[in-house]
Amino acid sequence: MNHYFVDLHIHIGRTESGRAVKISGSKDLTLKNILKTATSQKGLDLIGIIDCHSPVVICEMEQLIEEEKMVELPEGGLRFEKTTLIPGTEIEIYDNHCQGPIHVLAYFPTLESMKKFSDWMKPQLKNIHLSSQRIYCDGKTFQRKVRELQGIFIPAHVFTPFKSLYGKGVKKSLAEVFEPELIDAIELGLSSDTNMVKGISELNKYTFVTNSDAHSLGKLAREYQKMQLKEANFKELHLALQEKEGRKILANYGLNPLLGKYHSTACAHCGEPNVKEAECPNCGSHQFIKGVSIRIEELSDKKEITRKRPPYIHQVPLDFVPGVGPKTIQRLIQHFGTEMAVLHEVTLQQLEKVVSKKIAETIDLARKGKLNIQVGGGGVYGKITE
Repeated sequence: MNHYFVDLHIHIGRTESGRAVKISGSKDLTLKNILKTATSQKGLDLIGIIDCHSPVVICEMEQLIEEEKMVELPEGGLRFEKTTLIPGTEIEIYDNHCQGPIHVLAYFPTLESMKKFSDWMKPQLKNIHLSSQRIYCDGKTFQRKVRELQGIFIPAHVFTPFKSLYGKGVKKSLAEVFEPELIDAIELGLSSDTNMVKGISELNKYTFVTNSDAHSLGKLAREYQKMQLKEANFKELHLALQEKEGRKILANYGLNPLLGKYHSTACAHCGEPNVKEAECPNCGSHQFIKGVSIRIEELSDKKEITRKRPPYIHQVPLDFVPGVGPKTIQRLIQHFGTEMAVLHEVTLQQLEKVVSKKIAETIDLARKGKLNIQVGGGGVYGKITE
């Protein structure tokens, strides 16, 4: 068995021709740039790109295969240099069974199965070319189609106040919207971690994944996991999510939930964080964005942990660290190879040979999750304070 770094939620901002895919995504967030950044800078072994349903993106993947820059693997996935791409989609569900909308993720073993799924979705979407479009079918029908094509189904960032399973989709149980047995894993999202959600009993059966939801190249591997697999491919990924045959997640790496932009309840009008009163003390508004921490408390129905889970390690990525700019990051990558190497392998003494002692110590604290934090909420990320 080997260890692999995995980020399963990466958006495409634009095609190579400049056509928008994820409108809120960076213009340089193209398929080629994602693959190059993942393999040569971030050090990610396996990535899920979740806008592969777009016909234009499918054409770009086919082009890379024709040019022999990417190859389809027998066990599923497409290999680009040292990184395996798992083709996926993020879609918005809003049906009669939920308050909605809910974002969900689906992944497929081959480009052909992705194409079949895209063709199936096309008449049910307003624009098949764009990311995160609303599909006009119910969640269970969507799940069954994913399973029919041997895909993986994961509800996305399940606690965020907007467009998530528990934030907007259901009052209490995921069974209100989905078939529980057709869920392969649960994506926690940036404002929560394993320890926070241990009291929600219906999640006990599922593996937790932590992903970046990257809208720019720098945000790749903002959150990720280390998996124990035989190889980096679709079949091994599926086994790890099911914790079968020795495949599993060894550790989840993510931001301290306090940094999440929806962690605490905040005023919807002025953004005042940590609001506990019925009236905002800053502007007097009575409208609030409920924090993930509060929503999780509402859903919790037990206090004991009944499933042994991998450690959730609070870690701050390099581009969040105070004093570490793009030039410093590039210098570190040129010297040590990848961001994963900097975060997991390089000693403090080795860092001090490349950057100043102060920056080296700050990076060391960041990868140990020991920097001071100003809590986030209401759509505003928390901040690292020196």
